[in-house]
Amino acid sequence: MDKNNKTLITVETVINAPIETVWDKWTNPDDIVKWNNASDDWHTTRAENDLKVGGKFVSRMEAKDGTMGFDFSGTYDNIKQNELIEYTADDNRKVTVHFSNVADKTKVIEIFEAENENPIAMQQSGWQSIIG
Repeated sequence: MDKNNKTLITVETVINAPIETVWDKWTNPDDIVKWNNASDDWHTTRAENDLKVGGKFVSRMEAKDGTMGFDFSGTYDNIKQNELIEYTADDNRKVTVHFSNVADKTKVIEIFEAENENPIAMQQSGWQSIIG
């Protein structure tokens, strides 16, 4: 936990692609809808992304059977191209995403404040599944 008594969860992955490619796929709405799902029975049906400080983003995530869905959205607080994205989700949780070169690959580390509705392990597993 941090000094504000918020539980922080970290997920990370190494992607076999250059950092510029990973950044583009991470931030381009046409690509976001292709990879942004925590399991095979969910998908992202729509994504919008205004990648600038103060800009907004939204990803519409839905169960493929149509039983549930929600918008994941927020506002960007800090952006350093190919290095860092910081945003505040619309539920006021802070998220930081770090991008770094590892040989010819890209390491992505995502740190986010846990929400209070689901168990920590479930949140970590879901976010980890999304990034690979």
